[in-house]
Amino acid sequence: MSIDPAQIRNFCIIAHIDHGKSTLADRLLDATHSLTDREKKDQFLDNMDLERERGITIKARSVRMRFRAEDGKDYLLNLIDTPGHVDFSYEVSRALAACEGALLVVDAAQGIEAQTLANTYLATEADLEIIPVLNKLDLPAADPERVAREIEDIIGLDATGILHVSAKTGKGVPEVLQAIVDRVPAPTGAASSPTRALIFDSWFDSYVGVVLLVRVMEGTLGRRDTIRFMIGKKEREVTRLAVLEPAEREVQELAAGEVGIVLAGIKTLSDVKVGDTITTLANPASAPLPGFRETKPMVFSGLYPVDSEEYEDLKVSLEKLKLNDSSFVYDPETSAALGFGFRCGFLGFLHAEIIQERLEREYDLDLITTAPTVRYRVVPKSGEPFEIETPAALPDANEIDRIEEPIIRATVHVPAEYLGAVIGLCQDRRGRQVGMTQHGTRVQVEYDLPLAEVVTDFHDKIKSVTRGYGSFDYELRGYEAGDLVKLDILVNGDSVDALSLIVHRDHSYTKGNDLTRKLKEFIPRQQFQVAIQAAVGARIIARTSVKALRKNVTAKCYGGDISRKRKLLEKQKAGKKRMKRVGSVDIPQEAFLAALRLGEE
Repeated sequence: MSIDPAQIRNFCIIAHIDHGKSTLADRLLDATHSLTDREKKDQFLDNMDLERERGITIKARSVRMRFRAEDGKDYLLNLIDTPGHVDFSYEVSRALAACEGALLVVDAAQGIEAQTLANTYLATEADLEIIPVLNKLDLPAADPERVAREIEDIIGLDATGILHVSAKTGKGVPEVLQAIVDRVPAPTGAASSPTRALIFDSWFDSYVGVVLLVRVMEGTLGRRDTIRFMIGKKEREVTRLAVLEPAEREVQELAAGEVGIVLAGIKTLSDVKVGDTITTLANPASAPLPGFRETKPMVFSGLYPVDSEEYEDLKVSLEKLKLNDSSFVYDPETSAALGFGFRCGFLGFLHAEIIQERLEREYDLDLITTAPTVRYRVVPKSGEPFEIETPAALPDANEIDRIEEPIIRATVHVPAEYLGAVIGLCQDRRGRQVGMTQHGTRVQVEYDLPLAEVVTDFHDKIKSVTRGYGSFDYELRGYEAGDLVKLDILVNGDSVDALSLIVHRDHSYTKGNDLTRKLKEFIPRQQFQVAIQAAVGARIIARTSVKALRKNVTAKCYGGDISRKRKLLEKQKAGKKRMKRVGSVDIPQEAFLAALRLGEE
């Protein structure tokens, strides 16, 4: 039985991390009696262990709720839960495209943060009706009047329409549901139009294959319909349709305005792209829905098994993980120092951390991760420009005209008293200030920064220098030429490719010096002296040594002639020379993480 589109409301919740988005979703499920007492648990929609531990949403979710409004009618509310972290902004944008409205949740104590603003801009671009919600009113530090003024000044939303809630206690939640019915527009697509459905999420199920989460914009999708992916160009037959209430309930069709699950016997996630449009061969559309774009990895890192015999296990694990996360890419690579491994591409540093943690937990692997790098564009003196994802791929300096690096526009929201520390941090990272706006006691600073200076510890440093009150968001602006060089690390004259970095020339001496000193702490003493050097091209810019172990060969000489002791020491020295020539240095895993830990002290 198809539902009248006028009775449907599709909405999402957008907020900065830790402003109570998942808790508000729990209260909405409670208020609409969507869960039994046995099913209830905190952060119900965050069903991945990592999400629950870190307190962040990683994958978008959807749930259907029924609500009887003040006019006595029953409405169908589709909540599409979105990730809040900057690394998952593409998932946020696709989820927003499936909605007509958004609840903008703001912490009544902390006020507007960087990602509140970023996600609001995405919602505004998607032409959504935004309902501002002040959360955490039960906190002693809550200041709703100040935060309401911030919402009015910074975002430009009318303060009279702001809802006051406490997601923890449930106060004000029925008013939120009524506001969704009153203020969010109903879907506009007609069931008689050519079928177009937006794929806004997908995941892999080992029993049924690829599961698609779709919003039907126009027309209808029926069981046994032959569907066509308008960008992927593949055709499949629909085997099952379901809605999430939040448990799956099978349906015979999904009509315009509805959100649901589509199964079509798809075996690999690479056949499906988030943002693609589904149409049917019986009622085909002429053009796909707008806004599709390929997700492009921003951060690259090498993953190698500690035990080389685990290479096949790592390969199989990556294939399985790729089925769950289509934005993650990997290619085989070989390192002289680490053996066989994979060069992996991620959306950001948090994404990289989560992938590595999932590999170690879910697949019981012991991994070495190389220092993260970004994608550089190399313009050679002759030939076409090309992009590289690893320092090892950089050609000889004589062949390069220039190297271009990705630049981001970073927006930092910070209390005024920490402004100096934030500006100092951005200047140290080669930042260029482009704007500053004061809103009461908080300041919004905008900087253009090289992405390479941000990927490792910038977010942590912002939190550190602002005592947790600063927040940070970014978007890619393009590429700019920089005075960049390849920094090589040599151990006893041999280049260790896994420790190579691309750095700015001005920072090369400091980075080289720090890295060689850090490596000295981790490389154990051998029977011979180990020289650790940092080089730019043919020039050595830093050096340190790990002293040789010296066995006391004269221990058994009690007294006697000094020439006997000297003879034994000379014999030991000759033996060490031979060892230096043929010996190899064992570099422990910690040494490869030293590049990540630079600057922590």
